[in-house]
Amino acid sequence: MSYKQYYITVLLVVSALFTGGCSDEYLENLNTDPSKAATIDPNAQLTTAQLQTYGDLGMVEIYRNYLYGFSQHLMGSWNTTNYGGRHTVDNNEMSRMWTSFYPNAIKNLTDGVARTADDSSKVNINSAMRIYRVYMMSLITDIYGDAPYNEAGLGYIEGKFNPRYDTQEEIYYDFFDELSAAVESFDNGKDKITGDVIFNGNVGKWKKLANSLRLRFAMRISDVAAEKAQEEFQNALQADGGIMESADDDALIQYMAVAFSFGQEAYADFRGNALSQLLFGNDPANNPSYLCATFFNQMYETGDPRTFRIARCYYDGLMSATSPDNRIDLTQEMLDKGIAFEAREPGAYSWEPWPPGYESDILSELAESNPSIDPFVARETEPKLANNFLKGDNPGVVMTSAEVKFLLAEAALKGWNVGSGTVEELYRQGVRASMDFLSDNYGTEVVTDEEFDTYMADNGIGYTMEKKKEAINTQAWMLHFTNPNEAWANVRRSGYPRLLSPAEYGFEQFLTGGSEIPVRLGYPVLESSYNKENYEEALGRMGGTNSWNNTVWWDVTK
Repeated sequence: MSYKQYYITVLLVVSALFTGGCSDEYLENLNTDPSKAATIDPNAQLTTAQLQTYGDLGMVEIYRNYLYGFSQHLMGSWNTTNYGGRHTVDNNEMSRMWTSFYPNAIKNLTDGVARTADDSSKVNINSAMRIYRVYMMSLITDIYGDAPYNEAGLGYIEGKFNPRYDTQEEIYYDFFDELSAAVESFDNGKDKITGDVIFNGNVGKWKKLANSLRLRFAMRISDVAAEKAQEEFQNALQADGGIMESADDDALIQYMAVAFSFGQEAYADFRGNALSQLLFGNDPANNPSYLCATFFNQMYETGDPRTFRIARCYYDGLMSATSPDNRIDLTQEMLDKGIAFEAREPGAYSWEPWPPGYESDILSELAESNPSIDPFVARETEPKLANNFLKGDNPGVVMTSAEVKFLLAEAALKGWNVGSGTVEELYRQGVRASMDFLSDNYGTEVVTDEEFDTYMADNGIGYTMEKKKEAINTQAWMLHFTNPNEAWANVRRSGYPRLLSPAEYGFEQFLTGGSEIPVRLGYPVLESSYNKENYEEALGRMGGTNSWNNTVWWDVTK
């Protein structure tokens, strides 16, 4: 089948999921309704799970509302500042990933794995689905902590409607086993993986993803299970298929350029990158992609050539509600005039305080033919994400070779055996790959060798162990602004960059959820009644309360 045919198949699968709600009835209905196929193609189930990762408009709200604020990449829009910036507890908002992924992607992957487990002719789709199930479960456990894992998605298959919450330690240890087993099971002489919108069925690249995820997970547990982490990291480097080495190996979900739409139909359509569309927003007057001062200043003050490839200042008065094409870019004028950029501090709204602004020559000229334009601009001095990052066909980031370079650099810093390459060399390669990632995938201007060399000369890795760890993970944080779940997880794991609470910026009176930056999100409230026994057992292991100040197992930096 072609990609387009599989996108259509996915829409049908998603439609079935939504009509079935959160129960397992949809699978039973598909198996008994004479108008439907007897079974679902596991390849289509894989495609659906892949596309849901960033294509689920309802789910990605959790990134805009909480994670971008906690990691301090974005700040200023009502959503990000109200929830993540001002630590507002909202049970519905916190539960979005749990209530979206479990009944849809996890259920599809679990079903597909179970139905192909004993079929020797489908070892490749089985292995790919196992790998992707591990990846999606890692998103869930990194956000919530202990969670249903081994019994998740088995309601229809085994009648387990109240799954046990596995400990995060159990989950992570099983990740290593699953990824290793999946890699060993691939067979180029068997079935072709079709409808794969990440690697187009390339078994070699699936192996590299699995082994690279083992590196990520090993580093994640390195402060709580050091020996296990080192063992798994070094074993992954020796595993069949190798690891991601170049941009050609990057695991990126390919989306379509679907029209911007925030109607009800958008919530059942996973074909476009919903996160990019959400960052564009449905209200140009309240653009949701204002950069946080923490992120912007890190780039601007260090002379990072990515600064104005990522950040731009726009006048949006002529922009339509469906496209950013009519924005007027004021960035270069501000640089020429020496106008200060007013990125929002953690906890601040874009209008609070109101920026001083300036009179724009560009807008003055336009105002001669369009009296509705006010040439004096204020909030337009607040940096926003460049248009490049607001497109529906932007890739969904699973993992990149740039991240692998940073993982190797930190592993080398720990004294682990990573083969050739010093800490400094691997760090430099990671920064270069991070910059190239933007031009390769978002159409930004290429960072020249001269720009790169100048930046690196002024921003070395440091001399002490701690300074090197800080440099590596600060660069990883910058890379991961398009991968918000990984950004927040790695900040919590590494402790870098060191983020100040909004309380330090004078917003303590607004922080109803506490002054500390949260370190997990709370379980959905309905779990306390629908799965009460297992829910309470998990809470007993995680501090006794469903608090977002209780750390997950691997987080020992607090």
